[in-house]
Amino acid sequence: MAQADLQADLEEAALEEMERACDLGWARIAAVTPWGDIYEGYTPAGRDVCFERNYLWKDEPGYDIVVEVVVYEPRDYEQGVRLMRELPRAVH
Repeated sequence: MAQADLQADLEEAALEEMERACDLGWARIAAVTPWGDIYEGYTPAGRDVCFERNYLWKDEPGYDIVVEVVVYEPRDYEQGVRLMRELPRAVH
């Protein structure tokens, strides 16, 4: 498969993983932050890949959270797709 197809497939997988990673909401994520995990799975096109998910405090604990997702083929971490999204702490 062409490199463009690979990158598009990795990006689609990363976008799907990011949606799942953020779906828990700030309060539930804050309870486990900082935290990270790596697991093996498949892209939408069926490629074997690694999914890395990290939850980190942006500046200081208890405030905004940065969610990071990386999807890559096991043999080529540097060519993977990395996405980051901020989850702001809700003001009550």
